[in-house]
Amino acid sequence: MTVFAQYSHIGRVLPAMGYSEAQLRAIGETIEHSKAELVVAATPIDLAALIPIAKPLVRACYEFVEDPGEALSAIVEGFLRDCRGVS
Repeated sequence: MTVFAQYSHIGRVLPAMGYSEAQLRAIGETIEHSKAELVVAATPIDLAALIPIAKPLVRACYEFVEDPGEALSAIVEGFLRDCRGVS
């Protein structure tokens, strides 16, 4: 429940916070005891290969394409500079 409190802005989404044995067991138990009718796995790994999931599961796939107008690294560096107050 501490993960939900820390990331309350994401609503009714269960964030995968790691893949250690204890973390996998915790996420598996949470899924098993949830009232979810369907699990949408949007992690880069095949979660169902790591833990048993008895509910119907759909994997969300995505890819990253760099914007030719501005590199992601430039955006991140600008954000970090703004956060640190560095010019």
